[in-house]
Amino acid sequence: MKNLRYRRLLSLALLVPAASASSILFEGGTVISFDHTTQTPRVLQNTSILVTDDRISAIFGADEAVTIPSNVERVPVQGKIVSPGFVDTHRHGWQTAYKTLGSNTTLAEYFVRYGEFSQAGTVFTADDVYYGQLAGIYEALNAGVTSILDHAHSTWSPETSSASLNASLDSGIRMWWCYAFHDLTNGFSVQDQIANFQELLQDDRLLQSVVEMGIAYDGFSSASSEEIQSVINLAKNSNISAFTSHFLGGPWFYANSPSLLNSLDFLNTTFPIVLSHASFISAEDAMLLRQTNQYISTTPESELHYGHDHQHSAFIQDQAALGVDTHFTYSTDIITQARLWLQSIRLKFYQQTLNNWEIARNSPMSANQAFLLATRSGGLALRRPDIGVLEVGAKADIVVFDGSSPNMLGWSDPVAAVILHSNVGDVEHVLVDGEWRKRDRQLVLKQNRTEIEQRFLESARRIQDIWMQTPLPDLQGDFQPGVPYATAYSVDVVRGNETGY
Repeated sequence: MKNLRYRRLLSLALLVPAASASSILFEGGTVISFDHTTQTPRVLQNTSILVTDDRISAIFGADEAVTIPSNVERVPVQGKIVSPGFVDTHRHGWQTAYKTLGSNTTLAEYFVRYGEFSQAGTVFTADDVYYGQLAGIYEALNAGVTSILDHAHSTWSPETSSASLNASLDSGIRMWWCYAFHDLTNGFSVQDQIANFQELLQDDRLLQSVVEMGIAYDGFSSASSEEIQSVINLAKNSNISAFTSHFLGGPWFYANSPSLLNSLDFLNTTFPIVLSHASFISAEDAMLLRQTNQYISTTPESELHYGHDHQHSAFIQDQAALGVDTHFTYSTDIITQARLWLQSIRLKFYQQTLNNWEIARNSPMSANQAFLLATRSGGLALRRPDIGVLEVGAKADIVVFDGSSPNMLGWSDPVAAVILHSNVGDVEHVLVDGEWRKRDRQLVLKQNRTEIEQRFLESARRIQDIWMQTPLPDLQGDFQPGVPYATAYSVDVVRGNETGY
């Protein structure tokens, strides 16, 4: 039996005229909905979803009578798993051209070699940024990522800023495009960036798009008080959709902590603030996040790959969502992030028990929790309860998995099937805002995919050639005062020296 709240929403939805609306009907699948009473995923067997324009207008079982519009597009999903679209709350989209260059890089090396303050600002043209951003988004859509918060720090000039925004608008993905303000050495000052941001904010295309503008800023612990206040004032006065900042803590810099933001009267805001990584978050910071309903973005593969670590972020998962970060170095899909995080947390807390010479009788984290981090939590982090869920009135961001693929065949629990057994190849259909972005395993794009990919490859080959000719940084001395560089213990699967590289 459906609960009373669900039945009321369904009744209201069916009163909405649909004669001129575009409709899609997903018929007879296993739907991963949401139970507001238990705050857990709710599995609905043999269930259909009616999409009207950009919203879910009905969810109903085989025995329920629902009026279906005559012009509806019917999509059979028997034997398939219908999931909310996945939400990525931290990414740098412009970096696609670096793919495979950073397979063994560290975070310390990244800052010098691949980040916003590397030679990228002088090498990347506006076209490089555009095609890299677009190709990276194609990869995300193909994997069922329907929403992205992009920490867009390719804002080295008005031209590169526009290119990044244009690619996002052209892509068809739901995006919070957060313009990064940073202290550059090329003469494009923060004040120039503010003027550029305000100009981009007037773009009429934003009114008809699923792209919204926000702000990214990392200078709270390092910039002048005048610069910090100018960014704060801009954020408070610009009707932005989101604000984001890197926060690592511990031996890392980027100490843009909740405590610091709160001391600047910039934590209890009307817009969402997402703090990326929070690797060494304190108990006080966690308390502040809960009090102000702000979130962190945990990026499991990034934090493992680069060595950020995630020492304390496991203790604030009630105010956390998942992100990808630098997609050029590893997976770009959120399911992989959820799977890695799930198993990392299990290991972390199993170890605590084992270290006391005790054996755990329970699993420290469930697949349901990992699924929520990948979906609903992302929507809540962005203060959008209508994304990351399948329920009446929610945005029609929908992913359909082929439940009969060799790796998923035999599933009984659809959540576990998605989190622990699926891969990108199982993503059969993707809908964003009620529009097809992947259909029958083929991307549905506004642009000529072949032409875009060719232009991207030309850009990537040129950029990769430059980076391969650029010597690796010599990381000697201190990373920052009091924090020296050191050589980590390394392993080799073949007897001998340095055979792994």
